[in-house]
Amino acid sequence: MSYIRFEKINKFFGTNHVLKDIDLDVEKGQLVTLLGPSGCGKSTLLRCLAGLEQVTSGHIYLDGQDITDVIPRRRGIGMVFQQYSLFPNMTVKDNVAYGLKLKKLPKPEISQKVEQMLDIVGLSDKISQYPAQLSGGQQQRVALARAMVTAPKVLLLDEPLSAIDALLRKNLQIEIRRIQQQLGITTIFVTHDQDEAMVMSDMIHLFHDGKIEQSGTPEQIYTHPATKFAATFIGNYNLPSTAEFNRIFHSDISGSDVAVRPEIVILSRKPAEQDAGHLTAEGRITGYISHGNLIRFTVDFDGLSMNADVVYKNQMDFTQGDTVFATIRKDLVVSL
Repeated sequence: MSYIRFEKINKFFGTNHVLKDIDLDVEKGQLVTLLGPSGCGKSTLLRCLAGLEQVTSGHIYLDGQDITDVIPRRRGIGMVFQQYSLFPNMTVKDNVAYGLKLKKLPKPEISQKVEQMLDIVGLSDKISQYPAQLSGGQQQRVALARAMVTAPKVLLLDEPLSAIDALLRKNLQIEIRRIQQQLGITTIFVTHDQDEAMVMSDMIHLFHDGKIEQSGTPEQIYTHPATKFAATFIGNYNLPSTAEFNRIFHSDISGSDVAVRPEIVILSRKPAEQDAGHLTAEGRITGYISHGNLIRFTVDFDGLSMNADVVYKNQMDFTQGDTVFATIRKDLVVSL
């Protein structure tokens, strides 16, 4: 059996069916992300695992034990919320030590564990400071240290980076992943940010309307979306109808829609040589947006508008109004 197992989980709030027959397995030592838009059920499932919400039906297993009805403090689970809830009148050391003191461990052991954990999260020099003296990123790491110092069986992270600015958030994504791998702690991370999920996860479970829309590694989720919703939420896919795409690119792809990543649409000023493995069409640049090292061109193909990503070098390759030729590898087009 998997280390964590959700079996036929249903959750109602009144008449609102929030979780719908969720089956999900998590292997020991993995960092698993529950990804999806607000209101899709991902945080509710996390709270059910923590024991903060009771499931309406179904069972939750942790390390072979049915914990569905076990009270929260006996589940051996640590949790970090979006609001870190640090005690403002306690130092960093006392905040991190709080859970250990509740366990009535000897003071020397508490001091040793706190110092070791603060060293891991890179806050040894902040041990005597108070939360108000710390940056948002430092407070986040204190909350993380407090959750991990008690050696929980599982660490739950409920959108802990959403209130932090973009640059710091990217650094903390890498830092949390490093700490999780260093300690080997099984972690479930909730986010609505697809880039965050891609950077941090061993496995991603994409939620939609109380169900798991698709599960897989970051690479599988990104390159092979199973549904139109998955293609819409992950990446920046072009999603023309199959009929329209086949008309423009003279192809014979089946299905009702196709998904085409902007980076696989290769633009050139001259038509590429034709072969069975590639699809080509002539179009006109109608706009472009800079994304740092990428330029996203919008191309009109006889009424079909698609985006193409081009790596920016030292000058723009194309500009608005230019005639271009697009080439797409047929095996990279996803049929939905």
